[in-house]
Amino acid sequence: MSDVIALIFDFDDTLASDSTSGFLDSIGVDTAAFWKDQVDPLLSQQDWDPVPAYLYQMIQLSQSGTNGLITQQRLKEWGARLELHAGVPTLFQRLRAAVRAEQPQVQLEFYLISSGIGDVVRSTPIAHEFTEIWASEFVYGEDGGITFPRRIVSFTDKTRYLFHIQKGIIGRDFRNKPFEVNRKVPEDRLRVPFDQMVFVGDGYTDIPCFSLIRRAGGYAFGVWDPKHRDKRSRAWGFIEEGRVSNLNQARYDEQAELYQWLEEAVISLAGRIALKSRVYRG
Repeated sequence: MSDVIALIFDFDDTLASDSTSGFLDSIGVDTAAFWKDQVDPLLSQQDWDPVPAYLYQMIQLSQSGTNGLITQQRLKEWGARLELHAGVPTLFQRLRAAVRAEQPQVQLEFYLISSGIGDVVRSTPIAHEFTEIWASEFVYGEDGGITFPRRIVSFTDKTRYLFHIQKGIIGRDFRNKPFEVNRKVPEDRLRVPFDQMVFVGDGYTDIPCFSLIRRAGGYAFGVWDPKHRDKRSRAWGFIEEGRVSNLNQARYDEQAELYQWLEEAVISLAGRIALKSRVYRG
């Protein structure tokens, strides 16, 4: 029987404000024009997928030299100083303590699946809290600048990594084995069944994860960045369509409603796991 709960987060607008727009703004780019004039035409006129579209335009921007090369070092430096949402730095230890107090035999693990840039999110002060991080990645050229996307994480790509978690295909041993996720694992050997997962996200790329986890009996929480109230209507659509279990502002301090719901969810799952374990062994 699995005694692991997986709490999985998106990153941009979920744990922090849009890190890509923030980075571009930090190097002097007109971010509104970047999305409207550079990225949007690829979507509306050339049928691009949104994630490779923005990665491609970042590469074009870097190679133009207008705002300097976009290098791994610049991305990492931005990640290290990126401001996180309220309560995020202490969120993980609080939730671990809550589960430990109720069911000490149950293990709570954290994962991050993001369409954002891996070198940014892996440089944040919370990166060490995650058992695994999956995000979009760049190749860097001889001059140090970004030249090509090495990994694209978008829409149903995100569900692929849910299967990694489910089957226990995580860690260094599986980094160079992308096809292992297709390996069939008997239901009683799954490391983290979907009904022991909680997913927290804000955007359209999270919808497949919302749907998969909810259908399986896990919990899906929709959030919206309180600094951008215009995004609340998009998030409200997740409630109307039955995509999520709950919808809250992306605040994680101890008094925040979202934090209290997350704590309740992981404690409830821990109790369910303990009960299943006793029944199974009885």
